[in-house]
Amino acid sequence: MAQEDVAPIRVGLLGAGTVGSQTARLLVEQKDELAARIGRPIELTGVACLDPAETDPFPWIDKAIVTTDTMSVATNSDIVIELIGGTGVARKFVLAAIESGASVVTANKALLAKYGPEIYAAAEAKGVDIYFEASVGGAIPFLKPLRESLVGDKVTSMLGIVNGTTNYILDEMTTKGLDFGDVLKDAQAKGYAEADPTGDIEGYDAANKAAIMATLGFHTSVTIDDVSVEGITKITADDIAAATAENKVIKLLAVVENTDAGVSARVYPALISNTHPLASVHGSFNAVFVKAEAADDLMFYGRGAGGAPTASAVVGDVVTEARHIAQGCTGPSIPLYKDLKKAPIEASKAEFAVRFVIHDNPGVLAAIAAKFADHGVSINGVNQDLKPTLKDPGYDGELQQLRLVTHMTDELTLRETVKDVCELDCVCGEPSILRVLN
Repeated sequence: MAQEDVAPIRVGLLGAGTVGSQTARLLVEQKDELAARIGRPIELTGVACLDPAETDPFPWIDKAIVTTDTMSVATNSDIVIELIGGTGVARKFVLAAIESGASVVTANKALLAKYGPEIYAAAEAKGVDIYFEASVGGAIPFLKPLRESLVGDKVTSMLGIVNGTTNYILDEMTTKGLDFGDVLKDAQAKGYAEADPTGDIEGYDAANKAAIMATLGFHTSVTIDDVSVEGITKITADDIAAATAENKVIKLLAVVENTDAGVSARVYPALISNTHPLASVHGSFNAVFVKAEAADDLMFYGRGAGGAPTASAVVGDVVTEARHIAQGCTGPSIPLYKDLKKAPIEASKAEFAVRFVIHDNPGVLAAIAAKFADHGVSINGVNQDLKPTLKDPGYDGELQQLRLVTHMTDELTLRETVKDVCELDCVCGEPSILRVLN
């Protein structure tokens, strides 16, 4: 056997945070077993971070290989693991690694949602691989089946819970009756939410993942700029109570579809029945449904966050790529051979649950129903048994909550209808609008 065939495969790690430190641990502690699976030794030869002291709590990381020279690690490895995050310097180092002839493993969903097509093309041109299983769904083996197992089928839609922080918050609001702000503080104290939770609670994290899902599933370029995003910051205890009264729960969903109208990628909170499988996805767990023409319905479920679970997916990608290197081959590329149009917002149809706070006077329901009729939006159900928590200055009468559920309508029409209703003197406060998932 030639000497180069038994030389260790050099792995460089960029970033030694929560996921990076656990990735290093798995690579070091399972070194012999991984070598047996790969057919060739694998060695962590460089760890790049802003401050070497960051690695002090992790005794499995050899201080001799820790450096602040990130570019050196990126360009002197066979496999580069990018766990820096963000889109600026991460893009620079990933492209430099590819140009140096290294394959890349990353968990950086923001990077791929913005620059994915560029990075995929660069890897294919250089004859190296790019793997990113951990970028969507944490430990769930979801993207590789999408890239490989379903490559002979036509995926038509995907939907699911892909952000553990928001799922934890909504779950706590539902099971404990707490307000959004209180649960967020609790989630931050427990480490489930970042000090700046904007990316999670405003839906941007899930939107990045939706862009990746649509790109892989539909073989067309979908970036973060193509994704419609709504977060959960407007979800109130009243919304949770109304959902519970109707045997439903609220979940933040990522939904991507490929229809005759074009490709759509959306993130929004939705009402789902307690009997739906997604209703039982609790805490930081994630779940994704995939519909394909031949395979029909598939569901992927597992831990969607956490250092060790996410590191499991990262190391799985490293082993996959190390096997390719050991065998002198590369894995399948990401063929973005379609240039599919993006579906306009009016092409997205759903049932909506709209909750207004109203003056409890005769004729109010009729006035609101007339506005819906003017816009051609059909009402499927009405619930006026809910008590509001806000007051309307200048009005001494009793306030009441009015909840209307529509038949299928497009989002643009629905929002124009709600805007007109809110101009009525008998309506106060900001309405709640939620899609209903059937």
